[in-house]
Amino acid sequence: MNILWENIVITIISFIVLYILLQKFAFSKLFGIMEQRRELVMSQMNEAAQTRQQAAAYVEEQKKALEQARQDAHEIIERSRQTSNKQAEQILEQAKEEAVRLKSEAVRDIENEKKKAVEELRSELGSVSVKIASKLIEREVKNDKAQEELVDQYLKEVGGRP
Repeated sequence: MNILWENIVITIISFIVLYILLQKFAFSKLFGIMEQRRELVMSQMNEAAQTRQQAAAYVEEQKKALEQARQDAHEIIERSRQTSNKQAEQILEQAKEEAVRLKSEAVRDIENEKKKAVEELRSELGSVSVKIASKLIEREVKNDKAQEELVDQYLKEVGGRP
C-alpha cells in the first residue's frame, strides 16, 4: 500500500480552508444559536425553580391558614361549650330559686289554712260551748252526773273526747 502524501496534504489544506470558512460564516451563528438556547433553558430552569418556591410558599401559607382555621373552630367550640355550661347552671339556679319560692308559698298557704281551720274550730267550739251552756240552763239539771253526761254527749257530737 502506497501512501500518497500529496493527497494527505491536499486533504489537510481542504480541511483547514473548510474550517476557516465554517468559522467565519457558520460557527459564529451556530454558537450564537446554541448560546441563546442555553440561556433560554437556564431562564426556564430559573422560572421553574421560582415557580416551585412559590408553590412551596403557597402550600406553607395554606397549611398555616388551615391550622388557624382549626384553632378558630376549636376556640368557637370551647366558647360554645362554656356558654352552654353557664346557661345550664343559670337554668338550674333559676329552677332551684323557683322551687324554694313555691315551697315557701306552699308553707305559707298551709299555715294560713291551718290558722283558718283553728279559728273555725275555735268559733265552732265557742258556739258548741254556748249550746252546751244553754242546754244545761234549759234542763236545770241538779245532778252533776246528768250535766257531765250532757257535756260528754255534745263533745262526742263535735268530735271531742270518746
